[in-house]
Amino acid sequence: MIYGTRFLWAALLGLSCWMQGYTAEPNASMPIESTYQVGVPRGAITEYVWDQSSVYPGTWRKYWVYVPAQYDPDRPAALMVFQDGQGFLNPKGNFHVPAVFDNLIDQGLMPVTLGVFINPGNLGMPQAGQRAMNHRSVEYDTPNADYVRFLDQEILAEVSRHYVLSSDPAMRAICGNSSGGICAFTAAWERPDLFGKVVSHIGSFVNIRGGYEYPSLIRKTEAKPLRVFLQEGVNDLDNAHGNWPLANKQMEAALRYMNYDYRMVWGVGQHNTRHAGRIFPQTMRWLWRDFR
Repeated sequence: MIYGTRFLWAALLGLSCWMQGYTAEPNASMPIESTYQVGVPRGAITEYVWDQSSVYPGTWRKYWVYVPAQYDPDRPAALMVFQDGQGFLNPKGNFHVPAVFDNLIDQGLMPVTLGVFINPGNLGMPQAGQRAMNHRSVEYDTPNADYVRFLDQEILAEVSRHYVLSSDPAMRAICGNSSGGICAFTAAWERPDLFGKVVSHIGSFVNIRGGYEYPSLIRKTEAKPLRVFLQEGVNDLDNAHGNWPLANKQMEAALRYMNYDYRMVWGVGQHNTRHAGRIFPQTMRWLWRDFR
């Protein structure tokens, strides 16, 4: 009976996603906007290393900056920051963000947007075969202002030395998966003057380092000027930290209760990014729908 109820819930959520124009099928084909198109100008991607952090002393990380072909230094560009940045750039991954940006910017469906893709910190330069993200949970799962201070004072300050970015929080977005998803929400929650838009995929709003308190905080705090997109799968994790679908359901209910500009899209997948990647172009259309 439990399994039957879970299947029915997944089916109903899948129907809801379909009615909103989204697919709940995690194995759906890659959308055309996620592939490079002939005649569409391509942005440039440059790799950097940051090893001079004062917020997270002793950490080493790579980050990448995507600059669209339409970038004009006389016109401040929109900004979108991605946690676990390398995965969002991976041509064999689920997102193909540079292609999506190229296509949607060319179509006028999102603003000219610089992408900043940041990997988690590693305590020292990783050695061959070492998992190069041993500071990830400290940075991503901790519900305080440290990470957004790191972004503001270090990474974005450095990027701003070379590119002109809009200071309007409505033209600034932040995105992540899993712990990177709660990290994106934390950054905007702590500094809505820096980020007005949030995208969280399979967000870890559970008790890893205290983030499970967000639904209560949202309900008891005056609404902040944020637009929030949440994606989750009904078969996501259930472990000692908590239940991911239940935690995201609580986030959805709290945002609705406080009349936030939000959208929640459910799929039937597990703790992976297949569903989020397949709907990513539609997510960007919704996120930037009124940028003009």
